Parts: sequence; structure tokens; C-alpha cells
Amino acid sequence: MRGVHVVMGVRNLSAGARVRDEILKQVPSAKIEILNLDLTSMSSVRRFAENFKALNLPLNILINNAGVCFVPFKLSEDDIELHFATNHIGLFLLTDLLIEKMKVTAIESGKEGRVVMVASVSYSFSYRGGIRFDKTNDESGYNKIFAYGQSKLANILHSNLLSSNLKEQDAKVTVNSLHPGAVVTNIMRHWYFVNGMLSTLGKFFVKGVEQGAATVCYVALHPQVAGVTGKYFVDCNVTELKSHALDMDLAKRLWDFSLNLIH
Repeated sequence: MRGVHVVMGVRNLSAGARVRDEILKQVPSAKIEILNLDLTSMSSVRRFAENFKALNLPLNILINNAGVCFVPFKLSEDDIELHFATNHIGLFLLTDLLIEKMKVTAIESGKEGRVVMVASVSYSFSYRGGIRFDKTNDESGYNKIFAYGQSKLANILHSNLLSSNLKEQDAKVTVNSLHPGAVVTNIMRHWYFVNGMLSTLGKFFVKGVEQGAATVCYVALHPQVAGVTGKYFVDCNVTELKSHALDMDLAKRLWDFSLNLIH
């Protein structure tokens, strides 16, 4: 509806095609591309970035939204714990591969670029002291709630440091993170009891998908957010973070750790 040419990165191409068709029914003029993207796989992320660049499209907005939640212990194909691999490393690599394109687009189009990181308040569940850098592939002491919270903390730390780095470079690209709120989706499918409660009673207590997308769209598109960077939004308002999510030393350790994993 805003005239944005959307490129959807999806694991399931047939499911993505159904979503595209549903959007086109509502907005026949919508421009939508679908490309395969599995964030658990670094090779898939690299292929997606190559395929996107081959489209020769500008890139003003990058919304890092996809993720997994409360998954039983499992390693990705790159031998990284699945929450950390999907929710952080996949998005870290994707952003790293596309950020130069965003900087160039901002200059050529004269429009500010925006990176939007969808995190959550669950970063508060992360291990005391922040991120356990030495335990990403170790099942001992594994807790799926903490693992999810740790990956969401990583999203916020990544967002904050990337924002700082781009400001130092005087790049015309902002970076913000946000909590979309509790939303009725199937993201809790690995926690059957909670998923059942959400699917039956959730509509009375938590947000629908459209409401859940509101803060994402606000941070990505709204003129009021122009020039705002390095912030955390809840319900379309800037919200204060807990101290460990503002720890720039921890953010730098995470950045270096992540670079080592992707190279």
C-alpha cells in the first residue's frame, strides 16, 4: 500500500507464494519477489544475498524479523545452537552481506536507509552476565527459554553496535530494534501447551498479526522515526533497555565472536 517493492526471504517457497497471492488479492498493484532463505544455514544466507543482488534492486529497508522460539536443543548445519544460529548469526550474516548495498542506495536515492531488528522483551531471560560465548554448541545446562532470550539479547546488542558503527561512518542508514508484543502466530509450536493456549484463548489477550506488525511498519516507514537510531521500540514508542542490553563492551565481544563464526 505504501508502494514499496518487497522481497520476501522464505524457507518454504510454496507457503511464500500463497502469502504473495493473498497480498495481491488485497493490493493488486503490489510488487513482491520471493527468494529462498533459510537462516539456520550460512550457505543459504549467502545464496540469498547473491540472488537478491542479481535482481539489481535498490535496498532502503531491511527488516530482520524471522526467528525460532523455545526449540529443543539442536545444532544447525554449521554446528551452532539453533536459537543463536537462526535468530542472531543468520541475521548478522545477512545484514553484513547487504549493508553496503543499503549505504549505496541511501546515497543514490537520497532516502535514509533503515535496518529493523525484531527482538523481544525476552532478552531479559538471558544468562546473567550476558551471552555465554563458549557454549553455543554444548547441550550441558541447556535451557530453551534462556537460549531464546540470549538470541534476542544478541539482536539488540547487534543493533546498537551497528547503529554506532554507521554513525561513525556518517552513513545515511539507521538501525533500531523493537518488541512487536505477544502475537498469535505458530512461533510457539515447539511448546505445545503454550501454543495451544495461544491458538484458543490468545485472541482475547494478545495481538493479532496485523497489530503485531504495527511497530515493525512504524519503525521501518514512519517519517517520525527519521534520523532516530540505536533505539528500542515497544508499541511504537522508544523504551528504555535493561543495562546488559546497553553494554557496548559485551556488544563488541559479540560482534567479534559473530565475525569469527561467519568467516
